[in-house]
Amino acid sequence: MGRYTGPSCRLCRRAGEKLFLKGDRCFTPRCAVERRHSPPGNQNNRRRRPSDYGVHLREKQKARQIYGVMEGQFRRYMSEAFSSPGISGFNLLRTLERRLDNIVYLLGFADSRKQARQMVRHGHITVKGVKTDIPSFLVKAGDTIGWKETSKNSDFYKERTDGIPKRPIPSWLSLDVNEMVGEVVTLPSDEDLTQTINSRLIVEFYSR
Repeated sequence: MGRYTGPSCRLCRRAGEKLFLKGDRCFTPRCAVERRHSPPGNQNNRRRRPSDYGVHLREKQKARQIYGVMEGQFRRYMSEAFSSPGISGFNLLRTLERRLDNIVYLLGFADSRKQARQMVRHGHITVKGVKTDIPSFLVKAGDTIGWKETSKNSDFYKERTDGIPKRPIPSWLSLDVNEMVGEVVTLPSDEDLTQTINSRLIVEFYSR
């Protein structure tokens, strides 16, 4: 199955919460979750309690949609999380947070992870000074993330970097605003990982 190309707000309504897939729009009254609280599609009057499988599946799908990861790749991440020392759920979230497109988003270079993924694909981003166009590239502690020199002369660069930082930057990252270069100070600790995803449910889904 290919990547989802439909309306992003539909995914948020299906999840019943904001997944922040549309950038700044998610913080305005135009957000679809704010305007329409019901899930998409025809709704019958009878409310059914979701099954345990449905609860676990919904949490896994939510994590995939937030980070924009395909099922096969997500399954590989989960397999690596199981085989790594430590808590499997935190191992999974730590891997997702280390993706290059996610780092570009967290540094404020992009309004959403989807936009960050496109920027990386188009070759605007460098890792340790080397152009890297693989959104799933996993950064390491000490890596520096910046802009390709030729991209700095474009209007796109000026538009994207105007007013940075737009959002608080995680403590495990740092940003040189003058040079527009970010650095992975350390890998995210358990406390730094997102609290909006229940990793335990995802681990249980793949442990069946």
